[in-house]
This record gives sequence, structure tokens and C-alpha cells, in this order.
Amino acid sequence: MTGDRTSRRPVVGYTGEPGAFAEEAVLRFFAAPEARALSSFRAVFEAVREGGADAGVVPVESSLLGTIRENLDLLYEFGLPIVGEVSVPVRLALLALPGERLETIDRVYSIAAALAQADEFLRSRPWTIQTTYNTAGAAKQVAERGERGAAAVASARVAPIYGLEVVADGIQSGDDNRTRFAVIARTGAEAVAAVRAAASPVAVAGPPKTTLVFAVRNVPGSLHRSLGAFASRGINLSRLESRPWADRGSRWEYLFWVDLDADPIDVACAAALDELGRETELVRILGTYPRAPED
Repeated sequence: MTGDRTSRRPVVGYTGEPGAFAEEAVLRFFAAPEARALSSFRAVFEAVREGGADAGVVPVESSLLGTIRENLDLLYEFGLPIVGEVSVPVRLALLALPGERLETIDRVYSIAAALAQADEFLRSRPWTIQTTYNTAGAAKQVAERGERGAAAVASARVAPIYGLEVVADGIQSGDDNRTRFAVIARTGAEAVAAVRAAASPVAVAGPPKTTLVFAVRNVPGSLHRSLGAFASRGINLSRLESRPWADRGSRWEYLFWVDLDADPIDVACAAALDELGRETELVRILGTYPRAPED
């Protein structure tokens, strides 16, 4: 990494506890990271901005549940560049203390998203369901309390970390559930280059992808013309959604989030962005990075 960090592994912040899917995202993207668990999504952004971490990994989209909107808002608020993405398969298990069985469990803990992803399985029994802040954190809680009759929904890889057993595996709905994570770095070419240099070669081998935010003028046809700047040049938008423009100070005004299958240095993409800039009130490119492989 940069400065006095050239001789050590990159420190990468993520939310949760060891064994969380976010930690798996860190280990998939970086060749030899020092993964550092933090208490919240905002804490990850603050650690990167203030130098407590070289990079951060935060979830931005679930293939089953959709966008993690809190992190879209934080990406816009902090303005930290996206330098990569990771796609992690979500396979969930029911974990409990040794000796527990399905018949002895009456309470289940996990993060709300994981509980929703395992809803069909959890509805099969009259369990009391309680939310926690993280999947691995739920497992850690059951283990540290020695809580009999309780179980956690988390990755099976968490079980040996906390001395738990897998009571049931593959309890998620569907077999193609994935979570996409964004890799963020501090602002500046040197910091971005250092994070990319620390990445696994596989993680940065994909085709280019660009995430940007724009705000249209409040006139008829403005959004249509904005999107037409890309459509007329054959540039695919793999994601489009809106979020309230919180710092605008007006009601019912929105920012549009777009993922482009293109690089702004390409002639067609550069022309499209130039046309978009003439049509909109704001355009902010949050990052151009390789598309994540999905194994």
C-alpha cells in the first residue's frame, strides 16, 4: 500500500464478525488482506476516509431482495471511489450448540435479510424469530451465551469459528442467491492504484463497468433523453434505479443510479456522458471497475 504501508497486507474493513459473508467478499477480492470487522456500514466508510483502513467492502445488492439502499446513500454521501465489486453466493445454514436438533430449537436469530432469504424454511416450524445485526454475529451470540434452544441463520463456514454445529444446511430459498459487494478506496489516484494492486488477479479480470449518479431537469422528456444518450450508442445499462435527492432540499426530486457496461475512456461512452451532462443538473461517476466473476 502507500507510504509506510508498502511492506504489509492491506487493511480492509467490512461489517459484521469473522465468518460473515462480507468477510468472504474481502477474501475473494484481495490476494492477502487483513480483514477488519467493523460495527456498521457507516463505520466502514469512515475508516476508509480517515485512513483506518486501506479499503472497505460493503453490500450493495442482493439477487433475491434487491438493493441495499443504505449503502447507495453512503456511497453518494462520502464520495469514495468504487474500485471493484465482488459477487458472493449466499448459502445459509441453521447453526446451534452441539447436541441441538430441529426438535429442540425454539428461537432463531439472524439479520433481517438472511431471515427473509430463509423464510420458506423458517415458516416450516413454530419458531420465535429475532433479528440481529449480522449473520456471523448471531452465531457468535448463541455461542457466547451458551444458549440452549437457540439457533442462528448464517453461513456453514461460521460453525467451526464459534464451536457450533450445522443442524440444517442449504436452507435459503433457491440455489442462485448472491450478494454483490462494492470495494471502496480513499479518494486519489495513488490510493486507488494501491487497492487495485492488492487485488487477486481473478477479481480484476472482468470487462469494465461504470457506476454513476445523475439528476435530470424537471422538464418533460428529460429522463427519456438522458437514457437515450446511451441507447443511441448501443451502451447497455445493467441497473437503473432512483433514490431521493436528500441534500437537494426539495420534495420529490430524485437521483438516478446507473450501472453501465462500458468505460468512460471509450469513444462512445465518452460521447454519451457528454450528452448526458448537457441534459442533466448533476452527473457524478462513482467508479469504473472490472465486473465481478460469478463462479
